[in-house]
Amino acid sequence: MANFRQLNAGVVSGLVAFGLSAQPVLAHKTKTELPESILPETAPTVPATSKPAARSEPAAAPSAVPTQVPGRTPAAPSTSEPLPGTVQTIAEPVVQELFLSEPVMSWSLADAQDLLSTIELIGKEGLLPADYKPAALKAAIAAGEGDELDALASKTFGWLIEDLRDGRTPMEDRVQWFAVDPDQDDMPTAEIMAQALSEHDVPGVVDKLAPTNPDYAALKAEYNATPRANKATRALIQANMDRWRWLRRDLGDVYLMTNVPEFQLRLVVKNKIIRTYKTVVGKPGRTATPQLAETVSGVVFNPTWTVPQSIVKGEGLGAKVLNNPAWARNAGYKATKAADGTVYVVQQPGPTNSLGLMKIDMPNPHAIYLHDTPSKQYFDRDVRAFSHGCIRTERAVELGMTMAILGAQMPAAEAADISRSGKYTKVEMTRTFPVYLTYFTYARSIDGDLKAFGDIYDRDKPVLDSFTQPRELKTTQRKSDEEVIQLDNPL
Repeated sequence: MANFRQLNAGVVSGLVAFGLSAQPVLAHKTKTELPESILPETAPTVPATSKPAARSEPAAAPSAVPTQVPGRTPAAPSTSEPLPGTVQTIAEPVVQELFLSEPVMSWSLADAQDLLSTIELIGKEGLLPADYKPAALKAAIAAGEGDELDALASKTFGWLIEDLRDGRTPMEDRVQWFAVDPDQDDMPTAEIMAQALSEHDVPGVVDKLAPTNPDYAALKAEYNATPRANKATRALIQANMDRWRWLRRDLGDVYLMTNVPEFQLRLVVKNKIIRTYKTVVGKPGRTATPQLAETVSGVVFNPTWTVPQSIVKGEGLGAKVLNNPAWARNAGYKATKAADGTVYVVQQPGPTNSLGLMKIDMPNPHAIYLHDTPSKQYFDRDVRAFSHGCIRTERAVELGMTMAILGAQMPAAEAADISRSGKYTKVEMTRTFPVYLTYFTYARSIDGDLKAFGDIYDRDKPVLDSFTQPRELKTTQRKSDEEVIQLDNPL
């Protein structure tokens, strides 16, 4: 067992060094009783910690933007809830791809010339000047102020803003990308254009749209320092610069982020990494880890695990638990047979639990979360893609304690006591913060060095190919329309 005194000291000192209090400020909520782990005869019970929560859809486009083209009516979502631990494909509501419209505003010749100069230099951001029709804009400027210049400059500026703010890559080429970027809600095109024209500072306003994370700045510097003859490296950097634009511009003061191809999780405070943890991610194929931007809602110490029917029935675990009570007790399994004959198996808290000793709740439709594992040997591998989608985390108890301190203002000693208790305990967050599951194949490592990472899910090619094609008009689609696969299986 870990030396908790040293662990407590390490966690607290790390937080204090970054100006974060380890003392209770807000009341925290804990739930220490064990949830219903033996399912009733008539129907399965879904543990509260395993329910996928609905996520709010992005806000509607600002009223300043012209009315969009009408389209199909989205299909109504299903209201049925799956049993945790089952393999299920969820049909998402139809996402209507309405084309975005740029507002039209009045442009002076000076502002239009600044826009033209900005476009000609936009290659430094990894974008393509030709996408924004500089020759046509130059001709419109030569023709003088008027409706033609207003329409063309507004459209061109709108395209440029969309790509800088939201990314150039078409949504269909962002494989398994479910991290909804709220930037177009927070910084609508109409407001950005109005600011640029009122301040007569197109270049300055455009410069402020880049992601604020220092890792993006490092990629940008590397891109501009890489010789044009090195086309493959420049293309890879360009693609990964665009991936940063798919995320929120400012990730926040405190957040968790895992780069799936790097097999690392980092806790970041004020743009500084204060803790890193090795991870095991999803196997390629249907169990690949999707890309998400979610919110930590709670930490579960000593969790239970509802075993999937693919294991209970498919691998005979249910019959084994029922027929061998002594073995089941030693392994921590309890089973219930429902009226229809279905066997449900729940693994109780303990060091052999498949979720280990800690689970971080981050409600999402994919049933993906961060958790501990008893299979520590996989952290010694270089390539760690073995899970069914969830993120297994090294030193998970330490991570859970840190989350309890940061998110529930819990004293470190109390968090350590709870983690050692052996009892199911959920610590509700009173201060929520984001967690990002990203996919960068060229990025700064946890050591701060820029390097390439293996494209374990073959997600680079669509992005790279999109940069060799003409820019596509943006739609209102905000995430991948691929199927949502719930596996909820840590094995």
